[in-house]
Amino acid sequence: MAAIADNTHAEATSVPVYFLLRDATMALDLIGPAEVLRYANRIAQREERADFFEVRYISAAPSISTSIGLNLTGFEPLPDNLPANAILILNGCTGSDDDFSSAADQLAVTWLRKHWQDSHHLLCICTGALLAGYAGLLNGRQCTTHHSHCNDLRRIAPRAHVLENRIFVEDRNVYTSAGVTTGIDLALHVVAQITGHARSASIARSLVVYMRRAGSDPQLSPWLACRNHLHPAVHRVQDAVIGEPANDWDLQQLADIACTSERHLTRLFREHTGSSLVDYIQRIRVALARELLTQSKLDMEQVAQRAGFNSTRQLRRVWSKFEHFPPSRQRQASS
Repeated sequence: MAAIADNTHAEATSVPVYFLLRDATMALDLIGPAEVLRYANRIAQREERADFFEVRYISAAPSISTSIGLNLTGFEPLPDNLPANAILILNGCTGSDDDFSSAADQLAVTWLRKHWQDSHHLLCICTGALLAGYAGLLNGRQCTTHHSHCNDLRRIAPRAHVLENRIFVEDRNVYTSAGVTTGIDLALHVVAQITGHARSASIARSLVVYMRRAGSDPQLSPWLACRNHLHPAVHRVQDAVIGEPANDWDLQQLADIACTSERHLTRLFREHTGSSLVDYIQRIRVALARELLTQSKLDMEQVAQRAGFNSTRQLRRVWSKFEHFPPSRQRQASS
């Protein structure tokens, strides 16, 4: 699956984001992802840089209702075109989720079919996938939606490959989520792709939400594993390791970051993450090596060096602790 952006260059430019809103919008489908993007921009402002995301709210209707009885207005009209790097977000609605017969919905469908291109990225929250499927945007793609609407999606989009029991599904430039709070998970995932895993974890911590499974992965993403706690000192240590996995970390350095003793940090880290510091650092380095193997043409020695291993032999030894196949097969699988 192609990432939205190369994290090493993603900070240079902002990404335009368009929420396409319809009547009876599920409030949390809108507010949850929007708050994730707002927090990402707060981090950018704190670092005295431009916003990561330029968020706009567009609609074919002058005003809409929401699931909590709050009416919204003041939207921008549907634009004549979308920038090449735009992210388009379709939220779920309450009531007749699969009814697109209203004049506003028909305008939205026509606009989607005309203006959505493969250069854009589409995020569907909950039954927003039904609108995308009705417009033909999910044809030939794996996707998901709220568990109670999977059959509706199959009916509306028979050429789509609907997957059940998924928090979210990523298929090239199309992302679909299971609904409601999983829109936050999907937004955090996309923010991680664009701004980096450490920033996404920081946003989740600020929002006091769990970093949950990474989409359809059967296991926790290594970048997000061991983050379901609220201890600030342990989070600081994890942020430092994720920010510089290849750094030659020693216990004293990490204890200084945590502002505690080495012995106390060792105890705190295991208590709150269920992992030792050594295992955590090695897991993050293996995750980085996996990305380098799949996303670059670096040889094995360069991969080992970039990921913080002393040699390819050490990379293979540590890799075998977490994987049942050698690093070379990871590269073969991605080619």
